[in-house]
Amino acid sequence: MNKSYEPPINWADHEDIAMALYEKFGDEFGESKIYRIRFTDLLEWILTLPNFEGTREQANEGHLEQIQAAWVYEWRDNQ
Repeated sequence: MNKSYEPPINWADHEDIAMALYEKFGDEFGESKIYRIRFTDLLEWILTLPNFEGTREQANEGHLEQIQAAWVYEWRDNQ
């Protein structure tokens, strides 16, 4: 995959965010640990991802829950 240009990621891109989180943390977080992450921490990690263009104000619990679930699926796929 060509890494020279990555399109911007926004809050609705749950799978892209989950993949980026998995790439960042790898197997440091398993399924049960992912579901125990505080939303305040998750929010901060997402805001610091490369190419993430969403804002703190646009975040909501629904997005964070979807991202958590997608991250678990991403983790499972890599086991």
